[in-house]
Amino acid sequence: MRTARRASNVEVPSFLRQLVKETEKMVTFFFKGGPKDVPGPGEEDSLDEEDLMPSPYLDHPILEKHVSEGGSQLGLNYAVASMQGWRAQMEDAHTCMPQLRGELAEWGYFAVFDGHAGITVAQYCSKHLLDHIMATGAVKASKDPEEVKEGIRQGFLDIDCHMHKLARQDNWDRSGTTAAAVLISPRYVYFINCGDSRTLLCRNGQVVFYTEDHKPFNPREKERIQNAGGSVTLQRVNGSLAVSRALGDFDFKEVDWRPQTEQLVSPEPEVYELERTTEDEFLILACDGVWDAIGNEELCAFVRSRLRVCDDLREICTQVIDLCLYKGSLDNISIIIICFPGAPQVSQEALQQEAALEQQIDMKVEEIIQMIRSRDEDPDLLYVIKFLAAEEMPALPPGGGITSKRDCILSAYQKYITTVKMQEPMVR
Repeated sequence: MRTARRASNVEVPSFLRQLVKETEKMVTFFFKGGPKDVPGPGEEDSLDEEDLMPSPYLDHPILEKHVSEGGSQLGLNYAVASMQGWRAQMEDAHTCMPQLRGELAEWGYFAVFDGHAGITVAQYCSKHLLDHIMATGAVKASKDPEEVKEGIRQGFLDIDCHMHKLARQDNWDRSGTTAAAVLISPRYVYFINCGDSRTLLCRNGQVVFYTEDHKPFNPREKERIQNAGGSVTLQRVNGSLAVSRALGDFDFKEVDWRPQTEQLVSPEPEVYELERTTEDEFLILACDGVWDAIGNEELCAFVRSRLRVCDDLREICTQVIDLCLYKGSLDNISIIIICFPGAPQVSQEALQQEAALEQQIDMKVEEIIQMIRSRDEDPDLLYVIKFLAAEEMPALPPGGGITSKRDCILSAYQKYITTVKMQEPMVR
């Protein structure tokens, strides 16, 4: 089956170097306090402790992507992709089980874990959370949805209690993790959320459900934090942690006079069930490295449009990651896309529209380069992109805009720049 041009086929080093320089300036200004002058003689002692702390951000993003795919006999197909990005460490983890065993052979389980302050808790949960949920005995095909939801909730509390003991015995790091997961049965989708990773369902072209982020400034979360003797400062728990629910983070769970679910940071997930329909198209699970850069409806529209021109879910996942990176995401980025039988399929009409769009972009790039050269200036790639961003192009991918076509722009730019250089007279 034909697909649209694959981004991975385009050579991008020079393009990345230029974009990295621009993004580095933003990172330095907003996260490192602006460019630092080299200290003069005798000024070394004036550096405070914050200046000596290692930055959570790299000088250059790590762009290598880890991608996999799979499916089940029940018509579910999925792909997962992750990238370290600007963060100094990769702290995300995930679990993909499209088909469970035994009496749950028609069930699937998927989860994204966004770790912070270390990877230990995220990795442990990716391997063992489902085991703790199943150990409750409440997740069975014969059980009522309310019992299943209670089993999921109890599984979270159990694994958090178990990890708390392990952390004390084995001197674990002080890490924690958010968790966004789904259990898919033949009849229901169970949405599970603890923290600010997020899951959404696209049905008949619309976002019909998404999980709510657990942020410290949410009124219900803030009340619990204050009741446990804490505060919300700079929109963080005690001015430190940006999420109000998470697994791990045991430094925030030491209030002896409060129950497990009423600590400064709660391990209790919110669990919802939604009955499946034939109009269900796809699920998206992603960490906040995605949601910080793009909204629910935008991402739904973008993925839906890509499904009509590309039958490789892995490629669509990587396109989402790249889109979020170039929209300014500074975090680790992980995403799982799960397609139901009702997901959009590649169509010849959509492929023709995509080809026409890329031809239009190619022509626009040539026009811009010629215009710049007519002023005796060097054609700068970033200028070309900014110029294109101001152009009216109705056929651009919804939710992605011109940013999502950067590889097409790069290809055209490199082609015309090569032609220009070949036409220039050789300097003797």
